[in-house]
Amino acid sequence: MKDIRELIHSAELTKTQKLIARFILDHSSDACFMTSTDIAARLGVSESSVIRFSRSLGFQGFMDFQKALRQDYQNRVLSISSAITVPSQRIAKRATLDNNAEYINRHFKNAVKNLENVFSQNTMASFEAAADTIVKSRHKYILATRGNSCLGNYFLLYLKHMVPNVETASSSSISPIDHICNISREDCLILFSFPRYSSVDRLAAQMAKEAGAGIIVITDRPSSLLAEYASTLLTVPVDTNTFFNSMIGPQFIAEALLDIISHKVKGIEKRLKKIDRYLDELGNY
Repeated sequence: MKDIRELIHSAELTKTQKLIARFILDHSSDACFMTSTDIAARLGVSESSVIRFSRSLGFQGFMDFQKALRQDYQNRVLSISSAITVPSQRIAKRATLDNNAEYINRHFKNAVKNLENVFSQNTMASFEAAADTIVKSRHKYILATRGNSCLGNYFLLYLKHMVPNVETASSSSISPIDHICNISREDCLILFSFPRYSSVDRLAAQMAKEAGAGIIVITDRPSSLLAEYASTLLTVPVDTNTFFNSMIGPQFIAEALLDIISHKVKGIEKRLKKIDRYLDELGNY
């Protein structure tokens, strides 16, 4: 049977059911121990709406759904959700988990689960839309701060090898607001945003949206801080078994986007040959 996240993302849900789904996805560790009455009261919806939501996923009723939700939670119990954003709290949470020597094995299982969610949470149409926005935009601004900067730097390097006018909006001396002050509707902003979210990133997204620019947000969940600003949204969990996020899922999305773009633009070979000719002078082989 498909896992709960995959069932939810593949289901056709009403507006109320989407509200319930978002709560289940963001608070699965709590929801699996709540009754249908508890969830209804928490969200301000009717209990019958919660029951209909369960049936829309193919379950006979809420009890059947809750059983599957608890099993799903047990399968992920050694994973620390990115919903816990404070590193000290995450390391404290880890202390409550099974403290054996299987650290690498647990990390591997979490990484695989995160990668699987790339396909259950996103459509190929979303990847294509993001790639098309990047290719057609006049200027491409990439913003990724703090622990997300590794993603931004990687994407910046290889996108520059394929298309012109690619700029970073992250640097130690200039704020993102200064970087994108001239952004227009002909441009796009590519944002890598994972907990702990940055208010600076949010302001940059707001500036880009007011300018009418395309905004591609790669983040961990549809309810994240910057998701509402996205013209194209790609999500992937960064759950792990330690105090920092796992970037394997986001890295895969970055690579997949670059791969799609590489099939949409021309002149890459010529540009790469030119780069290599000069890199050879530096002794890079």
